[in-house]
Amino acid sequence: MANGKTVLVTGGAGYVGSHTVVELLEQNYNVISIDNLVNAYADSPTEKPESLKRIEKLTGKSITSYNIDIRCKDNLDKVFKTHKIDYVIHFAALKSVGESCAKPLQYYQNNISGSCVLFEVMSENNVKKLVFSSSATVYGTPQKLPLDENHPTGQGCTNPYGKTKFFVEEIMKDLCSSDSEWSAISLRYFNPVGAHESGLIGEDPSGIPNNLMPFIAQVAVGRRAKLSVYGSDYDTIDGTGVRDYIHVNDLAIGHVRALDKFCDNNFKGFKPYNLGTGKGLSVLQMVEAFKKASGKDIPYEIVDRRPGDIASCYADASLALKELNWSATKDVNAMCKDTWNWQSKNPNGYQTKTAN
Repeated sequence: MANGKTVLVTGGAGYVGSHTVVELLEQNYNVISIDNLVNAYADSPTEKPESLKRIEKLTGKSITSYNIDIRCKDNLDKVFKTHKIDYVIHFAALKSVGESCAKPLQYYQNNISGSCVLFEVMSENNVKKLVFSSSATVYGTPQKLPLDENHPTGQGCTNPYGKTKFFVEEIMKDLCSSDSEWSAISLRYFNPVGAHESGLIGEDPSGIPNNLMPFIAQVAVGRRAKLSVYGSDYDTIDGTGVRDYIHVNDLAIGHVRALDKFCDNNFKGFKPYNLGTGKGLSVLQMVEAFKKASGKDIPYEIVDRRPGDIASCYADASLALKELNWSATKDVNAMCKDTWNWQSKNPNGYQTKTAN
């Protein structure tokens, strides 16, 4: 149990961050959120992000929130000096594969430099227990499937986004090797989808969605005319890319189980865990599942492959089951149903003011 411990969540107002904040509050953790609002909405730069306001309504608990960038060391240090922080969960990062290929410097500067500043401030304030939001992209083009944690990382990473996650993992390894007081868990996600069953919080990307599920949902709700399917000539069941989709609530629970691991006094150093379902679904299979869940048609067109994409990627998550007592519980029907519940109640995302 949390016993009133305090978790600093970077990127706490974003998609996976906000769902994890709900789970942390429900497990009696105190939560401090830091977010620069790149992937989150607020009425003004000084207002609490809308996702966190809704979480407070949902849980009846308060969240301390700072709208700051982790690359600003002075601002970050003030937060650590103001609060007694026990753990950090680090989500804050730019996260689009395609955009990272077009703007690599922006990704290296934000994701790697930002992480280094965070780790510096943590060290200086003697906070040395960290859960990192990583990605299956660290495995690069799979040498075998399903992917387990023994698969090589950093070899053949197909995009700068994946490289940033790999580099930060390497920094964490070096940090843990240099100082035995550090404990770091890297959670390698596959493809988060879905939303909280209340429909109060969900995925609300800025601009054109880079991920499949919010794009499908925006087509279904009428915000976009059709879905672009990137490539139909992959070596897969129907030629479209295959991914391991995981419900965001399952993912959120995985972060709390990772924090539980820190209560084991024998746990030291760096350890990665895959969080996925172990099953791959193609783009067109997801389109069909969403049509069934929403009752809406999803027009789509086949376009060229995106730079940096691979054919298939799915997890072996047995280590998380064995060591974190975690496994995915929600199937594709729940993923689509909860996404549609969120999007239909919030056709304009967090700028929809009539959500109930």
